[in-house]
Amino acid sequence: MRSIDVSTASWRKSSHSNQDGGACVEVCHDFDAVVPVRDSKAPQGPVLLFPAESWSSFVSAIKAAD
Repeated sequence: MRSIDVSTASWRKSSHSNQDGGACVEVCHDFDAVVPVRDSKAPQGPVLLFPAESWSSFVSAIKAAD
């Protein structure tokens, strides 16, 4: 797996996150080929990298299930 520098990334919290600090993920769309994803409660923790096309398919499937 390749390594990318996310130290200056612009993170966006999921719109399904609540104000109580529940299960929250943040995503970054600063990169063309990959979408970094992290736990908003542990911003210094690990970052998962998903191929952009796979992430888009995942989000579409979630929206269709709503």
